[in-house]
Amino acid sequence: MSQVSEYLLSTLSHRDVLRFDTDTLLDYRARRPTIYFDQDHLADYRPARLALYLAHDEIGQPFLLLTGFEPDFRWEAFTAAVLGIVDRYRVSTTTWVHAIPMPVPHTRDINVTVSGNRTELIDALSVWKPHTQVPANALHLLEHRLHDAGHPVAGFVLLVPHYLADTEFPLAAVAALESISAATGLIFPTDRLREEGRDFVGRIDEQVAGNQELARLVTTLEERYDSYMEDTPLKSPLTDEDGALPTADEIAAELEKFLARRRPGDGDAA
Repeated sequence: MSQVSEYLLSTLSHRDVLRFDTDTLLDYRARRPTIYFDQDHLADYRPARLALYLAHDEIGQPFLLLTGFEPDFRWEAFTAAVLGIVDRYRVSTTTWVHAIPMPVPHTRDINVTVSGNRTELIDALSVWKPHTQVPANALHLLEHRLHDAGHPVAGFVLLVPHYLADTEFPLAAVAALESISAATGLIFPTDRLREEGRDFVGRIDEQVAGNQELARLVTTLEERYDSYMEDTPLKSPLTDEDGALPTADEIAAELEKFLARRRPGDGDAA
């Protein structure tokens, strides 16, 4: 979900806290960095980065953002380092997001599977709860260790259309930010992403309309999606029990209650 971190770093105030040693963690030959060949010389070498930032959301709430490449080596050492960061900065909860391709249509909401020990999030938001063995990534190990340590942690897996898996899908980034907000109370600007998402979906719809085979595929996916969702009690995380969206006044009231709960003198401690 590099699109999410790039968007946050381009829109929110932030500063570097630390960088992990790329030489120690990255297999360069498996994921080669880029360099620019400028006529007769090489320039602009860009190695991969794995860094921790201190950022602030739209209303000034501080949070730590870890973003960059997944370590190829020394997963246990990396996990221990992150656990140390959680302890040092007194992190109250940890949330991570990634996406997997699924046979779902782009014409429906992006749903999530939630893991971790935040049962209120799992019960409210997780639409798919499989029993299966999967290839682990470094953040799976980190979540597992955080869970063992009794630290609140939630992992969100976005279920994105398989035919868009290799694209930057703006509405997937919106869904990721909404998931993080649900877990943390952080507030992010999403207007630009939503507008880009509408344009993106419009272009996809045009392609579908001009291709009968693709149109049949999308229709089949829609029917399967709708049938599955009819059998689950979960609806959109933004709706109430009756499926109604909150009004602007209700959203404003919730924001006022949140601001009232903030203690005077709350600073940058994560």
